[in-house]
Amino acid sequence: MSKHYLCGNRIYLREVRETDVNDDYYMWLNDPEVNRYLETRYSVQSKEMIKKYVLDKQSNPNELFFAICLIDNDRHIGNIKLGPINWIHRKADVSLFVGAKDLWGQGYASEAISLVSSHAFNTLGLYKLKAGAYADNVGSIKAFKKCGFRKEGDLKDDVFCEGGKMDSVVLGLNIHAYKNEGDR
Repeated sequence: MSKHYLCGNRIYLREVRETDVNDDYYMWLNDPEVNRYLETRYSVQSKEMIKKYVLDKQSNPNELFFAICLIDNDRHIGNIKLGPINWIHRKADVSLFVGAKDLWGQGYASEAISLVSSHAFNTLGLYKLKAGAYADNVGSIKAFKKCGFRKEGDLKDDVFCEGGKMDSVVLGLNIHAYKNEGDR
């Protein structure tokens, strides 16, 4: 892949590399604020575990795993994944996190979602994208909605979070809704 595989206004997406597994990445996945809504929070993440995950994703053609990087300084600020991709039904999940807390709330997640959505529909020929979020994860829900995703439902008492049960939200975007809002 080229350095700027998918390029936006302020960020570009490229494959996550083994060399990305550094102190920052390690700290993101072990920071309670960053991993609050990530399933990785249930166990301490070692650099070896993270490297294994990255290598597993690199060899899986049904999951595209991208580093979110700033154009102006190549800083790796988080990751976004498209997959698993179901090629028969032409659909995929989208999940992401921005680990660089100093950049939260500045629209980087929305820009990454927009780039991945465009790639999914315009290049890969997918029909539907789906995302899930814990009900309290307002920032993630807002980022997906900003990119045209619509709430498709609530899953009651779906997950354990912060000592209790919490609902999760299912969001979706199909190619027709995406095209009706214009190519991004």
